[in-house]
Amino acid sequence: MTNVLYDAIFARNARNDAVFFDLDDGSTVTYTSFVARAAQIAHVLTEAGLTPGDRVVVQAPKLVDTVALYAGTVQAGGVYVPLNTGYTQAELTYFVGDAAPKVIVCDAKDVETLAGLAEANNGTLFSLGELGTLSATADKKPCTFETRARSKDDLAALLYTSGTTGRSKGAMMSHENLLSNAQSLINLWQINDQDRLLHALPIFHTHGLFVALNTSLLASARVRLMSAFDRDKLLEELPQSTLMMGVPTFYTRLLDEPRFTKDITSNMRLFISGSAPLLAETHEAFEGRTGHRILERYGMTETNMITSNPYDGARIAGTVGYALPGVEVKVTDPATGEELPKGEIGMIEVRGANVFQGYWKMPEKTAEEIRDNGFFLTGDLATSDEDGRITIVGRAKDLIISGGYNIYPKEIEDVLNDCPGIVESAVFGVAHADFGETVVAAIVGDETCEIDTLKARVDEALARFKHPRHYVQLDALPRNTMGKVQKNILRQDHVDIAS
Repeated sequence: MTNVLYDAIFARNARNDAVFFDLDDGSTVTYTSFVARAAQIAHVLTEAGLTPGDRVVVQAPKLVDTVALYAGTVQAGGVYVPLNTGYTQAELTYFVGDAAPKVIVCDAKDVETLAGLAEANNGTLFSLGELGTLSATADKKPCTFETRARSKDDLAALLYTSGTTGRSKGAMMSHENLLSNAQSLINLWQINDQDRLLHALPIFHTHGLFVALNTSLLASARVRLMSAFDRDKLLEELPQSTLMMGVPTFYTRLLDEPRFTKDITSNMRLFISGSAPLLAETHEAFEGRTGHRILERYGMTETNMITSNPYDGARIAGTVGYALPGVEVKVTDPATGEELPKGEIGMIEVRGANVFQGYWKMPEKTAEEIRDNGFFLTGDLATSDEDGRITIVGRAKDLIISGGYNIYPKEIEDVLNDCPGIVESAVFGVAHADFGETVVAAIVGDETCEIDTLKARVDEALARFKHPRHYVQLDALPRNTMGKVQKNILRQDHVDIAS
């Protein structure tokens, strides 16, 4: 039987005795043993009543068995639903009620908390971690499993968006969505079985789960699976590794460490950054320290990766590169869908095998965001150069309209971030009785940062209507687990600043 995603990335490794995972305790897991473990877990799932198309909700620690649970779910024909480990019970109540899973898997320490939720939704509850029931049950099962048939259009995963502007939406990802993206990325980034990936990302997010692990599986690469980001451990592992995928915070923290040198990165082939914008100064500092130019790319929960700076060629700070092979990207007028001339700011629309199937149980929302011609409206504002290189300027929902003028926060942030003493900034709009909205700049700076200096720089660089009317000094910007600045929180915290 054909199971598109399982056959391509898991089954191909069933007789591969090479090491898949290097773990924190010094032990290793081969590809052969990993595939066998996935089969054992597939047996547990089906005996719990899972049938093809049923959902498996997972809020569990970063363990080998958690990754094997993903593989086992795909092999059994189920739909994998990873959830942020930081979600509260109130948030989980919504996700479980919406996904209606047949199986729920949690951290062993949370069993008592979630038992009632599982019972209320007729789901079977298992746990992972110390004394976890899923692992113990799987230990007794056969190491082979009759893979359930799944076509390219069947769902493999349901990924919930962060829900910063309303109810979280479940993005339906098909077998083809996930496989096509992995195939494009291993070719583009030249990932192969000689690579060793440093993996310090969470695995409840598309970056750590699908971008990092699907590509490794497809290429049969080796993975140093770290339970979490640990700068000291990363420094130890860099000389034995070739590839790293991270968020900007990883790279800024490495740069803060004097031991992070060109020598320690001499075996590395590629550093990749995503999930949040990387400051130009980080690009330059990183290259100056190591000789490596970080490769920045761009993607979304609903699409996986959309664009990437080139492997061979200029990796330009502030841009996210070119559309992946087989992916169509255009910059359009959001109201009409008409493609805009090169250099003009508009919304990114994308079409390709990577684009999701729609939002779970939200046909109206799906119709709003996927055009009849198949293009998905990302909500990201950008420009496209003559050669097709994409530069993100912000989110449409972050656009500030003040006195009838469109103001793009990133333009102001770029000026602020170049000022002496500035660590980072975030510009956002709040309601204003006369202008509709007014511009506020949240800044994180060191002891040399002076507001008057910032104002003078902004005066020189930008038209007056773009000037922040209020400056807020913070110790740190609010971020989600993937490092993205949460401007919705900034707006909430400072809603009355203009009154």
